[in-house]
Amino acid sequence: MTETALAGASTDPAASRKANRPGRPAAKPHGQWKVDGTEPLNANETWKQEDNGLNVRERIETVYAQQGFESIDGTDLHGRFRWWGLYTQRKQGIDGGKTATLEPHELEDKYFMLRVRIDGGALTTEQLRVIGQISVDFARGSADLTDRQNIQLHWIRVEDVPEIWRRLESVGLSTTEACGDVPRVILGSPVAGIAKDEIIDPTPLIQELSERFIGDPELANLPRKFKTAITGHPSQDVVHEINDVALVGHVHPELGIGYDLWVGGALSTNPMLGKRLGAFVLPEQAADVWLGVTSIFRDYGYRRMRTKARLKFLLADWGVEKFRTVLEDEYLGYKLNDGPAAPKPATPGDHVGIHEQKDGKFYIGATPTAGRLSGAALVSLAELLESNGSYRLRTTPHQKLVVLDVPNENVETLVAELDKLGLSARPSVFRRGTIACTGIEYCKLAIVETKVTAATAIAELETRLADLVESGQLPQALSLHINGCPNSCARIQTADIGLKGMMLPTPDGEPSPGFQVHLGGGLASDNREEAGLGRTVRGLKVYVADLPDYVERVVRRYVADHIEGQTFAQWAHAADEEALQ
Repeated sequence: MTETALAGASTDPAASRKANRPGRPAAKPHGQWKVDGTEPLNANETWKQEDNGLNVRERIETVYAQQGFESIDGTDLHGRFRWWGLYTQRKQGIDGGKTATLEPHELEDKYFMLRVRIDGGALTTEQLRVIGQISVDFARGSADLTDRQNIQLHWIRVEDVPEIWRRLESVGLSTTEACGDVPRVILGSPVAGIAKDEIIDPTPLIQELSERFIGDPELANLPRKFKTAITGHPSQDVVHEINDVALVGHVHPELGIGYDLWVGGALSTNPMLGKRLGAFVLPEQAADVWLGVTSIFRDYGYRRMRTKARLKFLLADWGVEKFRTVLEDEYLGYKLNDGPAAPKPATPGDHVGIHEQKDGKFYIGATPTAGRLSGAALVSLAELLESNGSYRLRTTPHQKLVVLDVPNENVETLVAELDKLGLSARPSVFRRGTIACTGIEYCKLAIVETKVTAATAIAELETRLADLVESGQLPQALSLHINGCPNSCARIQTADIGLKGMMLPTPDGEPSPGFQVHLGGGLASDNREEAGLGRTVRGLKVYVADLPDYVERVVRRYVADHIEGQTFAQWAHAADEEALQ
């Protein structure tokens, strides 16, 4: 052995053993197209490449609607149908304890949930009437407002889908890419173009993105779903921190009006809040920036495992600096300006109540009960608005409706009539702050019922806590989010009180539906500087039947124990576990 070799040799026995070990297998590829190639690494990626999901529409119209449910190819049914807003709904009567044990075909019915895509939440009364009549004619009167500004119908037969599409498209609506591994609906400020304090109107940008890119085959095979939020309102009213890409309007001290860019937010079972890239986006850059971020997800997103196939995982591995560099160097071809964060919101972002518009008319934000309406109510609402001089309205990311362009002299009359339809412009704290997902009534993933649970809790709490309302001790805002499973469609981790559906043991050994409790979450708002996830306490679970008891108890404890100026969320994070039981 040479002197040089002797000098480099290790005398550490552990190091020698390590050196003699066989090499570790190479890390498995993530399925990133620009890194690993486009060879599909799982069955889901295979069928997406074999036939783009958008192509299934022709088969729906020419084959499946003619020959019925039994004729539907299995891959189309459980995969490509989503590209047109269609999911099979849950078969009635299957309890939540069987959700995780039955196969999908055993859980599903021969009916569909149909999601009407409403970019920016913008509707005319004519469009609202058409959706309502479709509900009456084809969906057994069902109609749910979602927390992504869509309207969902249930009990849809495949035989009726072509006629539904014809009616929707005759008034400029569609179900294109309302579900699937695609750019989902674009959340937009419900008061875009009409609010007196608006910084920038995002409507032209939302329309451009929708017209240019929704239904584009080049963007119709993403690793998984991709969510967008855009607002120009200082209340930051589009829950931007939990979207894959978000643009938040604000004023740069030197460059003027534009957008703050956020990426990588999403909740589900592994929640991550979005991150600012520190980039200020000029209005004329915004469409290119959106396309760039979406293309990064398409080209670099993880496709091998669907549990890791969201943009948040790529951002977590890359970090903000690398993400921005790739965006600028590979996709934009220019550097973005640096920019500060938008300031803390000064007003609530749900727009409930009566507000003057920039043109002197008024908009009215009204709250249904946990997003639940009916087709007949939508038709009646369209007629009511038109009779009061309003022909436009917006859905919101908080399961609410905002009526636009109401003349001053019609405001109070309209508020009273809205209340008769189950839409309150002056709701209680609990009605205003409660949202609920679809739940076990229709969803194949759900474990517990949500809509009736929410309505029952609201009614109970309005009565039980009336004394706190009268004394002025009840918080002005308190969010209660009810989700039927762990997937967080109702954003449980970002609520004051978030409830995750699960089956809980009972003394007699029979599981009973209930919830794991999350406390103290929230997004940036007028009473919160920045977003934060809720706190979980080991063993803190509640049966569905006991939910009103629990919420009353924890709210009264907050009222008794909190220090002056302390919000419920702040108290919940600081309190001893005993106080939260």
